[in-house]
Amino acid sequence: MNIMTSPVVLTVMLLIASNLFMTFAWYGHLKNLQASPWYVAALVSWGIALFEYLLQVPGNRIGFEVMSLGQLKILQEVITLSVFVPFAVIYMDQKLTMNYLYAGLCMVGAVYFIFKA
Repeated sequence: MNIMTSPVVLTVMLLIASNLFMTFAWYGHLKNLQASPWYVAALVSWGIALFEYLLQVPGNRIGFEVMSLGQLKILQEVITLSVFVPFAVIYMDQKLTMNYLYAGLCMVGAVYFIFKA
């Protein structure tokens, strides 16, 4: 089997891409649409979120073929944090704090416990 057709690799790739859209949908308006009414930001975010769902739904379906629901959820959370931290620091100009490291370490523990045999 080609590694690129592995269900786990496909799932991770789709969920990373979906998280990029999700993060912009959830938080991008805080930087780009502050002067706009909230409903404009909501509609723009909703439009961005459509692309998130177009990637997330097949990613979760593929992943559910080889992972449990709990494993899929923890994988999603790890990906979310992995996408969010660079977004917050680079795009939103937020300070990188030790709290991100601590959150990451907690996620390592979650991954260990949910994936251990």
